[in-house]
Amino acid sequence: MRRIVEVALCGIMAALVCVTTLLIQVPTPPTRGYINVGDAMIMVAALSFGPLVGGFAGGVGSALADILGGWVHWAPFTLIIKGVEGIIAGFIAHRWGSRIHTLLIAWIIGCGEMVLGYFTVESILYGVGPALVEVPGNTFQMIVGGVVGIPVSLAVRRRIRLE
Repeated sequence: MRRIVEVALCGIMAALVCVTTLLIQVPTPPTRGYINVGDAMIMVAALSFGPLVGGFAGGVGSALADILGGWVHWAPFTLIIKGVEGIIAGFIAHRWGSRIHTLLIAWIIGCGEMVLGYFTVESILYGVGPALVEVPGNTFQMIVGGVVGIPVSLAVRRRIRLE
């Protein structure tokens, strides 16, 4: 029964990540990318339901948003970067518990990987200068991910028991 619930959660959370990512899109012309608030829902998925759901929702949901939003060239990179973000945050949160300091560490390391991942890819594709232009936007995404994702995850974890 647990696997069925996990599969359902993967689909639901990927859809929510996709919709949240498409909700607000601020283009960043130097890297042909965009800033969004989808990391909030990635953090909800990862911190609430663990690395499998967090990784699938983060990677597939965000890549689908890239495709649907007209940013197709970013989808393969997003699939990996956001998927790893969800896996890292979910692993830390579920390995070391749901105390606030653990969730903060999971958020910082998970979203930190996202900022570093996009910086690395953008540096390779467009050069370090344009990649630096997007760092503040990706850091904003990181902050939104924690400010929204951690409290929502705490509320979700109080209400839903998957055991």
